[in-house]
Amino acid sequence: MGTRGDSDEAYVVGLCNQVLGETALTQHKFNWLQGDPGTGGRRAKLPVDAYWPGHQLVVEYRELQHDQPMPHFDKPDRLTVSGVHRGEQRALYDARRDTEIPAHGLRLIVIRPANLDADGRGRLRRNQEMDLAALRKILARDSDEDRVTDAFRTWLLAEGWTPVDPTDRWTDLEAVRGGERLICEAKGRTSEKGIDADIAYGQLLRRMTSQEPRTRYALVVPSSSVKAVERVPARVRKLLRIDVYEVTDDDVVRQLSA
Repeated sequence: MGTRGDSDEAYVVGLCNQVLGETALTQHKFNWLQGDPGTGGRRAKLPVDAYWPGHQLVVEYRELQHDQPMPHFDKPDRLTVSGVHRGEQRALYDARRDTEIPAHGLRLIVIRPANLDADGRGRLRRNQEMDLAALRKILARDSDEDRVTDAFRTWLLAEGWTPVDPTDRWTDLEAVRGGERLICEAKGRTSEKGIDADIAYGQLLRRMTSQEPRTRYALVVPSSSVKAVERVPARVRKLLRIDVYEVTDDDVVRQLSA
């Protein structure tokens, strides 16, 4: 049986340390991130895989058991304090981390085996050169588009939306709420506001493959690009089910009137 120190999780965190130039606090616990109460009412703190205080960044490495049923890990014949089996509780607590970490002003990045060089069973081949290159891209946050996307993701969570893996790999952000689905294209500050707005509309049009009326599309832009995106008349945006959101310089999100 392998130990946590030689696990894929530890390997990924070690590579992230190299990219970030800071050593993570592993299995860190925040006072505000707690599990469900046990029989005595006590709530245990939920650990996160890695936390870099200097970057205000949390990374969760989620292996295959976080995304698909695995009886060995799920223990379906045993109920947890949440009244569900271990696999369902894992999903419940992952969703809690997804909501609470951004809500407390921290950046959350979820890394999965598919993001790195892994085999079909989700085990990493530990190709450090390839994995480091992938992690540099995943961890990068040097563009205004990243800022806009992060601010909008936090707003979505506060509004009851749950971000999900995009149906289209080129989609910046996709979220669901009940039977609703929102497919988002985000843009940052740019010197070519009009051209970039036109490109963004074109990107959304290519993703309009669903006829489901509860699927909507969002164009998310900084304040400096609002006039450019409003060149498409509100009545046209309404017909196309496109909502426009403004992210201000201090990361406040506002939906423009249709």
